[in-house]
Amino acid sequence: MRLVVISDTHCQHERLGDLEGDVLIHCGDSCNGFSRSAGDLESLDRWFGRQRFELILCIGGNHDFELECRVEQGKRVFENATYLQDASHEHRGVTFYGAPWTPDLPGWAFYLDTAGLRSKWAQIPRGTDVLITHIGPHGILDRNRLGRSFGCPALLDRLAAVRPRLHAFGHNHASAGTALVEGTLHVNAAMVDSQYQITRSPYLFDIQPDGRSAEVAARTRIPA
Repeated sequence: MRLVVISDTHCQHERLGDLEGDVLIHCGDSCNGFSRSAGDLESLDRWFGRQRFELILCIGGNHDFELECRVEQGKRVFENATYLQDASHEHRGVTFYGAPWTPDLPGWAFYLDTAGLRSKWAQIPRGTDVLITHIGPHGILDRNRLGRSFGCPALLDRLAAVRPRLHAFGHNHASAGTALVEGTLHVNAAMVDSQYQITRSPYLFDIQPDGRSAEVAARTRIPA
């Protein structure tokens, strides 16, 4: 199964062009939290509708106020993608789980304090193959351009129990890349740099639904 992973597009999804694979994953911050335009989500949904995938999964991030508002009001978020919030989705034998929560940013979308985060992360089920969060775990691809770590210690603790095969996230623009840690392949898929400009291409992975021993293959990217 071919996975294409993106995050932190900040209203610049059109610059990624037309993508293709089996599952497209967006790890949040699709919108611009400074302008908070409802049209940001409509534009993203139209773009999702043009992409060539069997399944599109998307979660929220701290910039995604309109998305958070729609969820709180019980409205449907997307027509052309499946929104995950503390929920699993199985596709062709691979179990995905998505959660949008972030620490340290009160006043922004999907913020929770430490106790709230631990409660949400505890819901991540064992047996999850692909974990999708917005924040990354503490110490893994989580440093800003000044070298400060912004990952979540509570998420790191939960990962030790869940041990997903692939963990996709974003949030920290300066630490985009991949890292294999204790059997989990982590990808910080932030598309923008610290100046909120698209500077990276989507990440491409192959994953096989043939048991926990199967490895996530391929760490290549789709050419820009």
